[in-house]
Amino acid sequence: MLSSRTVVFCAIDDLIPIAGNALNGFADFLDGLAEARIPTVWVTSRTRHQLDTPIRRLGHAGPFIAENGCGVYLPEDYFHLKPERTTRLGRFTCIPAATPEPAASQALDSLAEDTGISVVPLRSLSPREAMQNTGFSRQETDALRQRDFDELFFFAGASDGDIQKFKQCAAERKLSVRAAGSFYSLAVGASLSKCIQELRKLYDRALHARALAIALTTSGQSVELPKACDRAILLSDRASCESEAPAAARPSAKRIPLFSAETWPQVLEAIQTRRF
Repeated sequence: MLSSRTVVFCAIDDLIPIAGNALNGFADFLDGLAEARIPTVWVTSRTRHQLDTPIRRLGHAGPFIAENGCGVYLPEDYFHLKPERTTRLGRFTCIPAATPEPAASQALDSLAEDTGISVVPLRSLSPREAMQNTGFSRQETDALRQRDFDELFFFAGASDGDIQKFKQCAAERKLSVRAAGSFYSLAVGASLSKCIQELRKLYDRALHARALAIALTTSGQSVELPKACDRAILLSDRASCESEAPAAARPSAKRIPLFSAETWPQVLEAIQTRRF
């Protein structure tokens, strides 16, 4: 199954809305990668439960990295040689980067108390309150709340200075705090680069060669993804993306307009030919 010496790490959050279908042409692009036997790894802030429907609709049979770099999730028997230090989560084999819950929820409570900055964890909301705060359906909200590693929360009446203080104190405790839509995410030990490194080792071992890692990302995503890969493709809906964070992290990134009839054929050709 694994024959291509290219692996695509694709940030999907802007390409597959939580409610609705994937962007026009994206499914055909994924089919093109599969036909070329190029492995694709999805990279997302979402939970494995939130990916159930997209995986089924788009037929994704590869690994994914979930909850902002908290862990690598492998389908059953995806790699012939089993990775070390794994745990079983649902139908997936997980290589954890972060410490599982309740570590994050406990760390959040402790940090809020020590800083005196009020936060509201998603877990503390009733289903109705959670639906009102997210705008999601009951099913989508339930999937959002079922987290393996990180803790979602929002600040209650905090100033910009308070939020910066909170983030600084979190960093001093080796905690990662990231924006996650209308919420923030806190995790103990999350590392997207570590997750990518673990997967790259597995692909290299399976292919008996060094695979080229290509990051496929959008302008609003983390700089960690392009930094952890050999090359990057940046999809942007802006006329100029010189100041975008992913492009700054990988100045040689190939820039392709996101909303164009030729977007996905151009991306597929760039990946297949490696001409960028």
